[in-house]
Amino acid sequence: MRPTRPTSRAETFPVNTPAAAQVFTTVLTQGPLARLEVARRVGLSAAAVTKAVRPLIEAGYLVEDVDEESRPALGRPANLVRVDGGRALFVGVKVTGDEIIGVVTDLCCRIRVARHVPLADRAPKAVLASIAELVHDLLAAADGLQAPVLGLGVAVSGDVDRGEGAVRYSPFLDWRDVPLAELATTTTGLPVTVDNDVRALTVAEQWFGAGAGLSDFAVVTVGAGIGCGLVVHGRVVAGAHGVAGEIGHVTVDPAGPLCHCGNRGCVEAIAGEAAVVRQIQEATGVQLADAAQALAMAREGVPGAREVYARAGEAIGRGIATVANLLGPERVIISGEGLAAYDLFAEHIRAAFTAAAFGSAAQCDVQTRPLPFEEWARGAAATAIQSFVRADS
Repeated sequence: MRPTRPTSRAETFPVNTPAAAQVFTTVLTQGPLARLEVARRVGLSAAAVTKAVRPLIEAGYLVEDVDEESRPALGRPANLVRVDGGRALFVGVKVTGDEIIGVVTDLCCRIRVARHVPLADRAPKAVLASIAELVHDLLAAADGLQAPVLGLGVAVSGDVDRGEGAVRYSPFLDWRDVPLAELATTTTGLPVTVDNDVRALTVAEQWFGAGAGLSDFAVVTVGAGIGCGLVVHGRVVAGAHGVAGEIGHVTVDPAGPLCHCGNRGCVEAIAGEAAVVRQIQEATGVQLADAAQALAMAREGVPGAREVYARAGEAIGRGIATVANLLGPERVIISGEGLAAYDLFAEHIRAAFTAAAFGSAAQCDVQTRPLPFEEWARGAAATAIQSFVRADS
C-alpha cells in the first residue's frame, strides 16, 4: 500500500466560538453576503459579526469584495463577504457493496477531481487498503490545486455512529462494529469523519444544495434501500442511538411482503430495487439480471411490470407522508439511483402522498434531484467540511 501524501501542515479552523462558526457557516451556505445581512440572519450585532469575520479574513478563509451593483444613491458601495473556496481541500469517499467512489472538493464543496474504483473484497482491511490507495490517487490528481487537504469524509450505508467514528452495522458490507474513523486516520494520515451515507448526502443538501437556508427538510433516497435524512431546527437528526429517519422500515402494508428486517410491508420491501426485481419476476415469470432489466421491461409495457412500479410509488408516497405528518418539513428532496424509474412511479408517489398527508402537511414541497454517486461522495466531503468548521458537529 502506498502511503497517502500528508497535508502540507496541521491546521485548525481559526475560530473558537459558536458565534464565529455560525457566521462562517452562514456565509459559506448562503453567501456572498453583506455584513449587515449576515448580522440579520444570525441574530448578532454588526460589531459581533465584524469581530468574527476579522480572523477569518486574516487566515484567508473569507474575502471581501466591493459590490458595485448595490451602490446606494449616496455613499460607498456595500462590501460582500464570501468564502474563498480554494483556501482548502477535502476528500469524500462513498463505499458501496461493489465500488468506492472518491472526490476532492474545495471548501465550498465543489468537486474538483473524481475517481471510481471496483471493490472486490468487502472485508474491512481490504476496504481500508482500497480507500488509502484511492485517496493517494485523488491527492496526486489534485496536486496542482495548491491548497492543504484538511479532512476526509467516508460515507457508508447502515447504522453509523458519527461521534464514535464507528460502523455499527452495514448490511451491504456485512460489517459490525468497525472503528472506521480510527483505522482510516491511521492509513491516510488525515482527520476522518465517518457517517451514514444518507445523512452525509443530507449534510451536502443542507449546506450546499436544495436545503440551504431551510431549518426543516428531509432527503429521501430511493435505490437498493429506501433511506431518509432529516433536518430539524437546522440540525441533521442522528437519533439517540445513531438511527433516525428509517423511512424504509415504515410499514405501509401489514399484509405485504416480508422485509429483511423481519417485518411485513415495509416501504423497502415493496419499493427497494431488489424487491421490485423480485416482484416483476413473480408477475412475469421471467428471470431478471438486475434493476436495469426490470426497468426496461416495464417501459416496454410487459404486463404486470408497470403495476409493480405503481405499487412502489404508492409505498414511497405513503412513507414520505409519514415523515411530513410527524415533522412538518418545508421540503422533501427525493434522490437516489432509483430515480431512473421516476417516470414510472412519479404520479403514484404524488397521489399517495397527497392522500396520506394530514392537513397542511400536504403543502410540503416535494422535489426530485437525480444525483449520481459522485454526489454521495461529495456528501462525505461535506461532513468533513462540517467537522472542520464546527467542533460540535
